[in-house]
Amino acid sequence: MARRTRVLLSMSTIVIEGAHVATLDPSRREFVGHVVVEGKQIVAVGPGPAAVDEGARVIDGSGCLVTPGFVNTHQHLYQWVTRGLAADATLFEWLTTLYPVWARISEETVYVAARAALAQLARTGCTTAADHHYVFPRAGGDLLAAEIAAAGEIGLRFHPARGSMDRGQKDGGLPPDSVVEDRDDILAATEAAIDRWHDPSPDSMLQLVVAPCSPFSVSGELMRDSADLARRRGVRMHTHLAETTDETDWCRDTHGCTPLEYADGLGWTGQDVWFAHGIHFDDSEIKHLGSTGTGVAHCPSSNARLGAGIARTADLRAAGAPVGLGVDGAASNESGSLVEEVRHALLFARARGGPQSLTVRDALEMATLDGARILGRSDHIGSLEPGKLADLAVWNLNSLPHAGIPDPVAALALSTPPPLALLLVNGRPVVEHDVLQTTDEVALAAEVARTQARLLA
Repeated sequence: MARRTRVLLSMSTIVIEGAHVATLDPSRREFVGHVVVEGKQIVAVGPGPAAVDEGARVIDGSGCLVTPGFVNTHQHLYQWVTRGLAADATLFEWLTTLYPVWARISEETVYVAARAALAQLARTGCTTAADHHYVFPRAGGDLLAAEIAAAGEIGLRFHPARGSMDRGQKDGGLPPDSVVEDRDDILAATEAAIDRWHDPSPDSMLQLVVAPCSPFSVSGELMRDSADLARRRGVRMHTHLAETTDETDWCRDTHGCTPLEYADGLGWTGQDVWFAHGIHFDDSEIKHLGSTGTGVAHCPSSNARLGAGIARTADLRAAGAPVGLGVDGAASNESGSLVEEVRHALLFARARGGPQSLTVRDALEMATLDGARILGRSDHIGSLEPGKLADLAVWNLNSLPHAGIPDPVAALALSTPPPLALLLVNGRPVVEHDVLQTTDEVALAAEVARTQARLLA
């Protein structure tokens, strides 16, 4: 007979009963049982029923899978209102097509786009989102504040990465000169953002990241100065790297080395660093990433959409490099669904290395605990354990596409995205019965359409 866990309950208590629970704890325990949330913390996790007192909200989890909330390690929220453009382009073609459009974004544009992209993330299991915003038109207004406001409205834990570009077309870079900034202005604005927004507390809903855009749009001086700033202020560092063979060729022609060799020489490896994409690393570079604990945000759908290649995720993980998942810019992954990245990461790794290269539980770990590790939050999120923050997803597997699959984790990772019975962020319901609770989706969709029409006019 299952032992009943008793906890002191209050009106803020949520008890999920009878679900398959994938804890992602150090023992990777799984069982049919319960998760008890008190306020913003998990207070009990275990097999069998919990002993519940009056006043708790009890949720029947029969036929459901409970996982830690997903962690999105790379996106460009503002791009939600520029989806569907340059549909058949390479990365460099796509960038040169879209940069002139992005040069016209404003606070209003970013606020609408970010709300929509974050809403889609929430509806697909995401509880923590990192966003890399690097386009700051001179007349655009306070774009970082706009996306931070959007994250607060939707209710996700947010890691905005203050991006930057100081190498425009006149200096041999890709972006228009109208969206690049002076290096001193970038550093001052980045530090001011840390002063204003960064909350290092364990239950923080908002933490800043220093994030120059990429080797071909940022000077080496800015890369080095940004690393110095980040480490002086104790925040993490993020940039694009090794996404395409064009980038590798450009780095060899310009700097006489690979993108990773270039970044490493500027101080850009270590446990406080993660790269977006990381497709084109050789064996020795993968070993170096593992030995330094440098992370990679794997974005399989975007990489496929742009034909950039398939990252060596199994090799990176085997070397010890943390590998999380990212949906990337909405303009290069129109779906913006984090749960789809679990399936695509799994399938693409197997297409490259065979069916044993990545298991369904490896893919779930990448979406949860590995993402939390990349953001420096694995002590507080990424697994279901007493004392951790109440960020979790309850997936309804009673639907036709999932019925009859005996392994719930396989049903999540291999079948179509299941509906969400519940998504909690910091103990707050953000999605219930597959409906977003924090904003009107229909009104937001209409607002997105109007905003895109104005931007493209």
